[in-house]
Parts: sequence; C-alpha cells; structure tokens
Amino acid sequence: MKFDPKQITIKEVGPRDGLQNESVFVPTADKIAWINQMSHTGLSYIEVTSFVHPKWIPALADAVEVATGIERVPGVTYAALVPNAKGLERALTANIDEVSVFMSASETHNLKNINKTREETYPILAETTKAALAAGKSVRGYVSTVFGCPYEGAVAVDEVIRVTETLLEMGVQEISLGDTIGIAQPRQVQEVLEVLLRRFPEDKLAMHFHDTRGMAMANVLVSLEMGMTTFDSSLGGLGGCPYAPGASGNIATDDLLYMLHGLGMQTGIDTDKLLEAARFIQGKMGRSLMSHSMQACQ
Repeated sequence: MKFDPKQITIKEVGPRDGLQNESVFVPTADKIAWINQMSHTGLSYIEVTSFVHPKWIPALADAVEVATGIERVPGVTYAALVPNAKGLERALTANIDEVSVFMSASETHNLKNINKTREETYPILAETTKAALAAGKSVRGYVSTVFGCPYEGAVAVDEVIRVTETLLEMGVQEISLGDTIGIAQPRQVQEVLEVLLRRFPEDKLAMHFHDTRGMAMANVLVSLEMGMTTFDSSLGGLGGCPYAPGASGNIATDDLLYMLHGLGMQTGIDTDKLLEAARFIQGKMGRSLMSHSMQACQ
C-alpha cells in the first residue's frame, strides 16, 4: 500500500467527545490545563466543550468556564458542540471560533439523541447556522450513524446524502461523517465514500471513526486511499456517544499520529508533546487510557 505524502488535518475532539460520556467529572482547571497542553503540540483544531444543556451532558457543565479560561494559541481553532440558538448564545459569549451542529442520518438515533425527528431538527440547525455565520463563526456539522445505527441497523447512503446536502445548503462548511458505534469496515467505507465523493467535494467531508470493533485504523487507511485528508480523533482513545449503546472510544489521536507519520504524511503535530498531554489527562482520569500508544508507554 503506497500513499503520496500529503498534509493531513487531525481534529482533536477529546475534551468534548472524549469526556462527555465519562462518569468521572474532570475538574475545570484540569480540563483547561489539558487543552492548554494540546494547544502547544501542533494541533490546529481542538473541540473544547459542548453547550448542550448540562442536564444532558453533566460532564461538560462547565462549558463557559472552560472556553473562557483556556489559552488561545494563534493558529489553533477552538470549537464547541452547539445544539440550538440558546446554546449558541452561550458559545458566542465564550468566544468559540467554530460552532459544531449535529444530527443523525437515522431517524431513531436522532430521536434518542436530540428528542426530535430529522425534519424537526433541520429548522433548528438552520437558525443556529445562520446566526453563527452572521457572528463571523465557521460552522461544522456532525452526521451520526452514517455507517450503521444501534436501533435501525443498516443506514442507506441515500439518507446520508439527504442529510449532508441539507446541512451544506444551510451554510455548514464541513460535514463530519460519524461511525457512531464503530460498526464500519473497510469495504463499506470505500463503498460509501465512492458514492458521497461523486456528490460532494472531498474538502467538505471529514471522517469520524470509533474503534468499537478494532476497525478504525483500517477504515482510516481506506479513507486515505479515497483521498480524504481530515480526521476526527480523541487523545488516548477517550470517548463514546451517550445515546448510542455499544459506542466505545474514538480512534486515538496518538495511534492515528503514529500511523500517519509512518506513512510519511504531514500533520505538524509533535508526538512527544502529544503523549505528554495524554499522560496528563490519564493521571486526572484515574485509569489507563485505552490507546495502543499509551498502553505501550506503561
């Protein structure tokens, strides 16, 4: 397998997607310290928190405090998950750089995750996106259950196309395609991307893999072959979706970095500094992180 060296963008989602499902509340000061460490690793993008109501994501109840307390390093985009106009007000107060809206490709997961049908969700996201763009913020869209739903099983690629088209028409600038429960395998990723890339430019899409079945790295390799250059990941493999049974951690940033650098890809990220940040949050979590890189460092 041969790849042409190219610049790969890693979008670090650990402080949000990694911590949102944890039973242990990481103190605000520790979250800030962790994000500050990652800001100096060469990462160009960090999703720092969520402005979903604290009742639903108590692990991130300190969203405003975290977003206003971190060091803003030039060249780093600081993003946050935003569910609606009310959440956007808080995000704008905290001076978030990029707003991440979200919905599902499958109807049942959307109902479980957002408590609304997909058709009911579109106007809310359209309002949020319009207001965020008017405030000078970029907007990213997460589409969950692209490769399979914990409630419905297989998800037709036509459903993914419909959601993606609608979000892009609203003004969302990038769509992150989520393998929410880690059900994807390489042939499926290839088949889905073959269809999507005929409809949408590669630079409008990103990949968001979970490693539930150990397939995430293989799925990245196929995505690279298909020309994809943007990947979401979580340091140490932290994370999972609280509304998707069986969704274990995201693909680990440290493992992804090891493979990409081995392939000659450019990321701009310092591995040693990244592992130092991983060891820091591991100490605060009170348990070993699940990434292979961290296991190898024990």
